[in-house]
Amino acid sequence: MDNGLAEDRRGYMADGSAGRSVERTLGQLRTMDGVGTASAQPAGPLTLEDLYKVHRMRLVRLAILLVDEPATAEDVVQEAFTGLYRNWGKLRDATAAVAYLRTAVVNGSRSVLRRRKTAREYVPPHAVNARSAESLAMLSSEHQSVVDALSKLPPRQREVLVLRYYGGLSEAEISEVAGISKGTVKSTASRALEALQKAMSG
Repeated sequence: MDNGLAEDRRGYMADGSAGRSVERTLGQLRTMDGVGTASAQPAGPLTLEDLYKVHRMRLVRLAILLVDEPATAEDVVQEAFTGLYRNWGKLRDATAAVAYLRTAVVNGSRSVLRRRKTAREYVPPHAVNARSAESLAMLSSEHQSVVDALSKLPPRQREVLVLRYYGGLSEAEISEVAGISKGTVKSTASRALEALQKAMSG
């Protein structure tokens, strides 16, 4: 049965409308945050301080998209950098360090969401209050509705879409960061886009 899904150039199954909406919204955030743009590399060996300066804000945004609350996102990223400091001697290079940080942020966000799920008194923040004022000011109502719909997805579906469209990661990179198979990445992205389409048209 044809469910209107088409495979994009990177091998994902994507519903056209939902896929384009998420791509436009998270693409705008990527541009605002400078994700994927070349950063001036400091002369000499890369230090932990260099990585912190270059990647911290992007990782905070990644965490915000996964856990909704800026303060919690900051804590998740701080923990990731603390872990990186402890493991600094074991990492091959800057690429390995950035991969470590992304994985740590995803795992830290999962832990936050698990704790929330088990805390019966937890009440999720209203979407309008959950994001920084600067972000809201720069997002159109259409983009805000996409981000709100994303926040209603199950955690794994949300992770895959955020890593794909905001993180700009390939299927193989998402598989590594999220600890799931490439086939699961593809099927999760497909289900997530279907769910997002329903949420946005509901």
